[in-house]
Amino acid sequence: MKPLPHTHLSGIEPYKPGRPIEEVERELGLSGTIKLASNENPLGASPAAIEAVRKAVERIHFYPESGAPELAAKLAAKLGVDPASLVFGNGSNELIELSARAFAGAGDEIVFSADGFAIYALVAQSIDARAVPVPPRDHHHDLPAIAAAIGPRTRVVFLANPNNPTGTIFRRAEWETFVRRVPDDVLLVVDQAYCEYVDDADYPLLLDELPRRPGMVLLRTFSKIYGLAGLRIGYAVGDREVIDAISRLRQPFNVNSLAQAAALAALDDDAHVERSRRVALAGRDTFARALAALGVVYVPSHANFVLVEVGDGAAVTEALLRCGVIVRPMSGYGMPSKIRITFGTDEQNRRCLDALSAVLAERKA
Repeated sequence: MKPLPHTHLSGIEPYKPGRPIEEVERELGLSGTIKLASNENPLGASPAAIEAVRKAVERIHFYPESGAPELAAKLAAKLGVDPASLVFGNGSNELIELSARAFAGAGDEIVFSADGFAIYALVAQSIDARAVPVPPRDHHHDLPAIAAAIGPRTRVVFLANPNNPTGTIFRRAEWETFVRRVPDDVLLVVDQAYCEYVDDADYPLLLDELPRRPGMVLLRTFSKIYGLAGLRIGYAVGDREVIDAISRLRQPFNVNSLAQAAALAALDDDAHVERSRRVALAGRDTFARALAALGVVYVPSHANFVLVEVGDGAAVTEALLRCGVIVRPMSGYGMPSKIRITFGTDEQNRRCLDALSAVLAERKA
């Protein structure tokens, strides 16, 4: 006899991340491959963050500070919040999981948009909660339908703004209508991993609403615009009691010392953040013009990536791989005809678009 796992785990399909450059080059015998699959910062991390990591390496024989108090104080000052209203995670992914575990359990319901981040459904399955995916409306969160899906067993609602993988946002007016319909005893988790890329004046940042919405938590990350994806550090900000509940579930040393040092330094380098933002916005414009010229349908994005209709996402992804360009097929999100492309540097964008144009032309021939 072998020990048997919980039955609700049998249906979980593990999350499949974008393929790393090293793996693709080993498999296909390539070199000079570019990766535009995982919404990473093409400029890399701030030089100040890299130098901070070099210095911190000398102390990696010590455990990191639990709870990242120095980082909490610095980030709290930057955001204008109480340090006790922050908790850090091994990427914001961990905080998605901890939020669900802290406020939901077996038989409870977790509501989210069906085209939202895949981790929301996986987390619900992992705790034997009922996942309630709400169909989107034209690649956008259907906030009225999400509100209507909240029932007596609902404990957590996940919203992503901007949403991954669509790059779409909801704006302040529809948010205000929606949030009035959310019961006070439901945890509302707004995932803002890509908020720094939004340039829409009606985008709700929501930090100013936290004092009057104790049931709301915002998730953000250092993985994207700060370029620290490999170090895995994100944070949640919200009501002190809610954050305390989430924090009680985290591992004692869930954020390593190198990640803490890098994040501390990155917070001081506003110039690098602005450069990274400009590169993403330029890439957004480049892809919009080029895809329109090719007659390719895409979803207008407010993030650092774009969702593109290509007919057969898996086949086009494989063809681009052989050109040394890694993009993300979207079959795992129930969109087998689409791919997601991260905006890179000017050179990377041109190379990707040239390869995409050639692949699509060959498939039409």
